[in-house]
Amino acid sequence: MWHKYPNPHCTHVVTVDVVDRSVDPVTGIVRTERILGCKQKTPAWIVKVNYFSFLLMFGSSDHFCNPSQLFGGSEDAFVREVSYIEPSTQTATITSVNLSLSQFATCLERIHYTPTSQHQTSFSQTAEIQAKMAMWRSLADKMESWLVQRFEQNANLGKAGFSDVLRTMWEAKEQHEAA
Repeated sequence: MWHKYPNPHCTHVVTVDVVDRSVDPVTGIVRTERILGCKQKTPAWIVKVNYFSFLLMFGSSDHFCNPSQLFGGSEDAFVREVSYIEPSTQTATITSVNLSLSQFATCLERIHYTPTSQHQTSFSQTAEIQAKMAMWRSLADKMESWLVQRFEQNANLGKAGFSDVLRTMWEAKEQHEAA
């Protein structure tokens, strides 16, 4: 799981920084917290709507050099990921939440890996997506729809990328055992 990035399927993930890693001395559970740096274009309509909201609230943008960057005009986005590896059950749980644009929308993702046999693993993934634009419900609905679409695309890429990483590790293990 710590080898998931970089991979050719998830080129939008450009940096991975480990913030904390610890092992519980009693349970042996490994907890890792990382910050993922991503490059993803925010739709222009989100930037425009949020800039318009800014102007309505404050009347002017004269105090800021580039107000569109205040509302996600940058392609840079950051995600906090926390994973738990439990050696006794050989399970892994990963949660992630967006840090960027969290004042407007959140995406809380949960992934769980559980062994089902010696050569198979069960994978489950859920996401809770919520736009925080109660003022304009139709825009919030549009943002949620866009976030769901983006999540689905990235989730499929992430799953394919991690499957490739696992396949590569498995093949390397088999080659090592055969030698």
